[in-house]
Amino acid sequence: MAIDGLIILDATGRPIIQSGFRSNTPAYPLLHIDALNNAISKSSRPDDVDPVLYVSGASTEASSACCHVKHGELRFLSPVSGDMDPLYAFAFLQTFINILQEYFGPISAETLKDNFDVVYQLLEETLDAGGHPLTTSPNALRDIVLPPSFLTKVLSVAGVSGLASPSANSHPFASPIPWRKAGVRYNNNEIYFDVLETLQAVVNKNGTPAVSSVWGRVDCNCKLSGTPDLLLTFSNSQNLNDACFHPCVRLQRWARDRTLSFVPPDGHFELMKYRYAPASTTTQHQVSVPFALRVAAINIDENGGTFDLALTSRLTTRPLENVSVELFLGDGAAGANCVASHNASWNFDPKTLNLRWEIKSLPPSSTFSLRGSFTSNTKNPRPARAFRILFEIIQHSFSALKIEQLKLTGEQYKPYKGMRGRSTGDVEWRW
Repeated sequence: MAIDGLIILDATGRPIIQSGFRSNTPAYPLLHIDALNNAISKSSRPDDVDPVLYVSGASTEASSACCHVKHGELRFLSPVSGDMDPLYAFAFLQTFINILQEYFGPISAETLKDNFDVVYQLLEETLDAGGHPLTTSPNALRDIVLPPSFLTKVLSVAGVSGLASPSANSHPFASPIPWRKAGVRYNNNEIYFDVLETLQAVVNKNGTPAVSSVWGRVDCNCKLSGTPDLLLTFSNSQNLNDACFHPCVRLQRWARDRTLSFVPPDGHFELMKYRYAPASTTTQHQVSVPFALRVAAINIDENGGTFDLALTSRLTTRPLENVSVELFLGDGAAGANCVASHNASWNFDPKTLNLRWEIKSLPPSSTFSLRGSFTSNTKNPRPARAFRILFEIIQHSFSALKIEQLKLTGEQYKPYKGMRGRSTGDVEWRW
């Protein structure tokens, strides 16, 4: 079995573009669009809709499933039928979203409509008539489908296509390496690595992490000439588990001595993903949360309640950036009145019924507080029993992952390398 097709919906649930469903009736994609829109309209929260929806078939069709993901205001649908793993469809949806971002940057409904011809060509090249992913490497796609530019748009309007070719000697699949172009040349040979790590944790009301894990990825921006063969050695690589890699990485070398040997693609790509597990057994393999939330009081009264919160940073050298503390005030919540210290901001969203406390920058070892009350249309309000706290830390990584050595063979130049880290967090703090 394979993927039946792909549909992109705008914020109102209307289709922007879809692939050709050659083996299905014209009503088949409409059934999946209606199934998703009906599920969203019936749900109290649009984000709570199941990612896989059952779709009953028409009189001449069997039942099927609708796999969908949300990206910004857009929704990407992948109808599937028969005995097929939904993760296969989700992997293709995420790959196609990454391809669109490579071509257009931030994607929106307006961007897709303005570049309809390019999007449709990408659909034809990435998904074949049988529903199997075909060409998904951005470097290979750029040789087949030209990225949009002012010159290509002017030439297409004028009816001239030959002059838009990037090189007279280049042609699709000219390189023996599918993820790297042939004949790449740069004046300055440099490569940059971004280590992005996310802490996901659940903290008990006494401040002890019940569950915590760090998921990371290494993004790369390669601007190297020719066909370089790289050998990359990391520090603390022994603490990286459940790693998955770009197809360019030689897996046997990583399994033998925890080093990365690869011929990199040209431009931006994701080198690897991993899960960080600390070696210390005293913390029971739990990563510490870089802040403490003190709930001094939360009193629930008739038609409302009061609260007193204090957030303290446990870091000593770096600030916490873009901190957001959210609390669902329960069904029937009508409003809130708060006082935040240090010129921090707060707001109440009447649609999601969430109270949000936002701190742009929390300095090391500092404490911010929020006091206030809320009202509810229900006699006995029931706010959520946990806060959701989001944060960022610039130039920081929980795993302390660093580059020890980068060797290049196959070319005669010495590249410049750079590395930076950034950490984010999504913590559920119970009270």
